[in-house]
Amino acid sequence: MSKWEFLNNVIIGFPPMALALLLAAILAAVVVCIVGFAKHGVNFLKYGFKQMALDASLEKRFDELGVRIDSLGARIDALGVRLDKIEVNHFGHLKSYLGVLNGILLDKNVIDNESKARLDNELRDM
Repeated sequence: MSKWEFLNNVIIGFPPMALALLLAAILAAVVVCIVGFAKHGVNFLKYGFKQMALDASLEKRFDELGVRIDSLGARIDALGVRLDKIEVNHFGHLKSYLGVLNGILLDKNVIDNESKARLDNELRDM
């Protein structure tokens, strides 16, 4: 028995109404495949008719990315302001400490008055 004889026996065994419904379903599936391939190409097999337009989704993604970059820029600017404040005030407490240290070194006779005056002038310029 060949394949065609088997197919002929199956078709003859179906009632005419069931065969008509089967042929209508096959025809509808062929039409859907033709329309899907015409509209989406090979991606129709992967995504079906639920494909989104790439332009709209990419535009939305780039808009979201732009907003995130803008907010990141604002955060970096705010951080720069904070760093400027830290940079300005960072050595304020060290100047007073070094001034006291110069006085102690003078009291212990490690440095003389001339060296202390030079160190004080350097501290004043900082």
